[in-house]
Amino acid sequence: MNQLRYNLAQVLESSGEGLRVGRIIDVLLILLIVGNVIAIVLESVEEIASAHRQLFIAIEVISVGIFTIEYLLRFWVCVDKEQYRDLPIANWRKRLRYLRSPLAVVDLLAILPTYLMLFVNFDLRFLRVFRLLRVLKLTRYSRAMQLLLQSIREEKGPLLAAFFIMGVALITASCGIYLIEHDEQPDKFGSIPDAMWWAMATLTTVGYGDVVPITPLGRFFGGVITVLSMGMVAIPTGLLASSFSDQLRRRRVKFAQFVALCSRDGEICEQDKAQIEEMRIELGLSKKEAQLAIRKKMEEIKHIRYCTNCGHKIP
Repeated sequence: MNQLRYNLAQVLESSGEGLRVGRIIDVLLILLIVGNVIAIVLESVEEIASAHRQLFIAIEVISVGIFTIEYLLRFWVCVDKEQYRDLPIANWRKRLRYLRSPLAVVDLLAILPTYLMLFVNFDLRFLRVFRLLRVLKLTRYSRAMQLLLQSIREEKGPLLAAFFIMGVALITASCGIYLIEHDEQPDKFGSIPDAMWWAMATLTTVGYGDVVPITPLGRFFGGVITVLSMGMVAIPTGLLASSFSDQLRRRRVKFAQFVALCSRDGEICEQDKAQIEEMRIELGLSKKEAQLAIRKKMEEIKHIRYCTNCGHKIP
C-alpha cells in the first residue's frame, strides 16, 4: 500500500518514474478546467442554458467527480511529497498541514460550491460565479503562475508597504478633493467616501471621467494627484518585475548547477538526460533554455585539459 501511495505521489506531482504519466494527466486536467470555465461562461446566457441544460449538468457532475477524486488522492499521497516526506511528525499532521496549503485550498474551492448546493439554497448566479474559481487550479499546473506566486511571497513585505503608501495617498486625495469640490458639486463630492471613487480612478490612472473636478483649484489638484499616481503604481510593478527576473535567474543557475552535477564524469547518459528533463519541468524552463545550458556545459568540458599521466585537470 505504501508503494502504491508513493507511485501515485510521483504521478500526481509529475516527478521521478511518474513524470510522463503525470504530464499527460496534467494536460487532461488543464483541458477539463478550461472546458469548465467555458461551460460556466456559456451557462450564464439564458438561451444557451435552457437549450443545453442537461449537457451543462453532465459536465458539472463529471467535472466535480474527477476533481473530488483528485483532491482525495492528493490528500492521501501528500505524506510522500518531497516537502512533507522527511518531516518528523505523524502522517495525520502532514495531511493537516497539506490541507492548509494554498493549492489544497484552491482544490477544495473548486468542488465546494457544487456540494454546498445540495444542502443550502444558493442564488444560481452567485454559484456560477463562485464556480469560476476553478480557473485558479491552473496555478498548480502552470510553472509561470507558480513563479509569480513565489515572487509575491518573497516581496510581500515591500508590497504591503507600497499598498500602505497607496492607501495613505487614497485618503489624502479623497480628503483634498472633498474640501475643494464639495461646495460646487455636492452630488458627486458630498462626502469623503463619495470622493474616494474619483481618487481611486485617478490614482490608478484610469480616469473614467464620470466624476471630474470643475474648479481651477480642483483641476490643479487632480493633475498633481495624476502625476504622483504614476510613480505609485510603478512601485509594486517594479517590485514584482525585479523579483520575477531574480526568480528566473536563480532557476537558471540551479539548472546549470544540476547539469554540471550530471556531467561531472564528462558525459551525459540517458539516465542523466531523464533527470535533467525532470528538473527542467520542475523549474519551469523552456527546452531551448535547457539545451543552451547543456550545450554550454558540454563545451566547457571539451575545453578542460587533463594530464595524460595522473588524469587531473591542467590549470
